[in-house]
Amino acid sequence: MRPVAEYVKRLKDRRSWLRARLSQLEQDLDAPAPSDSQERAIEREGDEVLESLGSAGLDELRAIDAALARVEQGTFGICVECGEEIEEGRLDIVPHAALCSACARERLG
Repeated sequence: MRPVAEYVKRLKDRRSWLRARLSQLEQDLDAPAPSDSQERAIEREGDEVLESLGSAGLDELRAIDAALARVEQGTFGICVECGEEIEEGRLDIVPHAALCSACARERLG
């Protein structure tokens, strides 16, 4: 496995980016609604997309915070289900992964 510090940097960078993005989404959602009914309908659809993106971003932020907590606990890179090491390739793609590939597949069913 790569040095944990590399993953920590990536996690913190991603967390900063997500926080900025979520802040922008919040501002976009708080923007005044257009007066035209057709424009309002389009705006409402856009708001639903933004809310969905915001929800996904919050989920990822929680996962990143949990991964950073595992770093502090000395358990980063260890599957929370089976206790085996999470594959380096998986961590390279999803550095906040809490499950090894086998447990993730099993959970998806």
